[in-house]
Amino acid sequence: MSKSYEIQGTIHSIGETTEYGNNGFTKREFVIKVTGEEENSAYPNHVALELTRDKCPLMDSYSPGDEIKAHFNLSGRLWSGGGKPEKCFTSLQAWRVESVGSGSGFSPGDDYTPPVPEDFEDIPF
Repeated sequence: MSKSYEIQGTIHSIGETTEYGNNGFTKREFVIKVTGEEENSAYPNHVALELTRDKCPLMDSYSPGDEIKAHFNLSGRLWSGGGKPEKCFTSLQAWRVESVGSGSGFSPGDDYTPPVPEDFEDIPF
């Protein structure tokens, strides 16, 4: 099981849910501008996170400009294919999103770790 992290920021953009392959694997990306006392406003820090499968709808109730806290797992893997050089992919996979200050949000539980699909190895992202 990987370690969970959290990040707070203002939503910059929310992508559409996209389906990959024939197995129904879905992914949705969103970008936040990190906020907090340690952030330097002169050099904004934008971070892209992703939601997968049944977590894609978590962003449906949010809009750009909303302040959120996202809980996520850091994951990475190596991929090589078609005779190309090996490449490392890193993902910030969000599993809980909540409004800052409300204490509410969509949550499957604090110990939730999203499963890695069996056929995930063939997807080059």
